[in-house]
Amino acid sequence: MKIILDTNVIVSALLSLNGLPAKIFNLFLNGSVILTYDNLILAEYINTLYKEKFKFNKEQLGIIIDYIEKKGEYKIAIPQNIKLEDEDDKNFYDLFKSTDVNYLITGNKKHFPHEKGIINPREFLEAEY
Repeated sequence: MKIILDTNVIVSALLSLNGLPAKIFNLFLNGSVILTYDNLILAEYINTLYKEKFKFNKEQLGIIIDYIEKKGEYKIAIPQNIKLEDEDDKNFYDLFKSTDVNYLITGNKKHFPHEKGIINPREFLEAEY
């Protein structure tokens, strides 16, 4: 199964190791799901996770980013002709719509069109695990 994780899901996973986002991120870490990304999404992960306000260990972040690059699936998104409430989310939507990904998992569903496969962490775990 292939998924895209919105940055807010990864941030939540790292902030609360016992929460639902962490369970999903662990599915990627143990090889149960494939995390799909492109250059724009990877850049957003990096730019967000390294912000001082989160106080994440930079060495550990480097390991996580390297793991995403090595074990995730790199794809190229085709830009979609749609305006979203939060234009930062467009990269995620473009990749979701132009690849064979099963789910786009986000903590902010309201920022995306109401479409099959765009779900929050709870919905994903209830549907698949």
